[in-house]
Amino acid sequence: MRPRPPALDVCDPDGLLLRRDAVALGVDDKALARLVHGRILVRLRQGVYCDRAIFLAADERERHRLLSLGVIRLYDDHVALSHASACILQGGPAYDLDLSAVHLTHLAGGGRQRSRIRHHTGECRVGDLRRVGGHWVTTPARSVADTVCTDGVVAGLVQANHFLHAGLMVVDELRAMIARAGNWPGSLRHHPVLLLADERIESVGESRTSHLFFTQGLPRPELQFEIVDPWLATTYRVDFAWPEHRVVVEFDGEEKYHRYRRPGESLEAAIMREKAREDRIRELTGWTIIRITWRDLSFPAHTAHRIRAALDRGRLGAVGRAAGL
Repeated sequence: MRPRPPALDVCDPDGLLLRRDAVALGVDDKALARLVHGRILVRLRQGVYCDRAIFLAADERERHRLLSLGVIRLYDDHVALSHASACILQGGPAYDLDLSAVHLTHLAGGGRQRSRIRHHTGECRVGDLRRVGGHWVTTPARSVADTVCTDGVVAGLVQANHFLHAGLMVVDELRAMIARAGNWPGSLRHHPVLLLADERIESVGESRTSHLFFTQGLPRPELQFEIVDPWLATTYRVDFAWPEHRVVVEFDGEEKYHRYRRPGESLEAAIMREKAREDRIRELTGWTIIRITWRDLSFPAHTAHRIRAALDRGRLGAVGRAAGL
């Protein structure tokens, strides 16, 4: 096993090393260059290095978090980590975010554009900021509002639902923030996010599915609808339901199986248990159950057609039952 290089002892617990700290410890630029060339460190950007092993083990989201931590430590209290970078640092998912640069909002004046840093100017009130690790970071509500403007409706909706479901934000906070942002560039995108944001949505896939319903003009479903099984004394919860049409839509993503796997349960066993659950719901209700996958989200019109056809069948069936047919 390769011994740990002594140079890594100067990295912080995240595996990060700032040039200024290295120089203060007697590690000059030539030594840093040798560590990079020797595949011990990775240079994330000017002045920020990372333990190569930690960097290689990280996914895109974690690499952006590391870069964000390194960048914010280069600055004093006149900036706040913001937009997508603030979302990531506070635990938000990476879905549909542009993570090519770290976002900083200047609290007084602006900053010149630099490598892998995107500078923003704008009013930040006291309630828009919180301290994380000794640095300013925009709150979840402010981060969502900013992200919608830069990364779009879907990216912002995913973040909004994540923070709502995690209990890190409430809808009233987002509503108040958006009310202040009426003249921001891209602020028209805020309205569908506010309309669709809901703490009951539990995953990125469910957020995407909810957005598909909206863009395709489908009626709004009931979220996390409960179906009671009186014989087994249990309650089944489904992602989306139109009870009056006897239709259920479930988002069928791998993340769901991982989230609900029982201790020691294999993925295959979790999938079979989910299939048995779906069969039981169908037996109890006689409803149509449609499963939506990531691939289905790439064909919104076709997917909406499937759902609309099921809703129409359910409506006609309800009419027939009411008429005693």
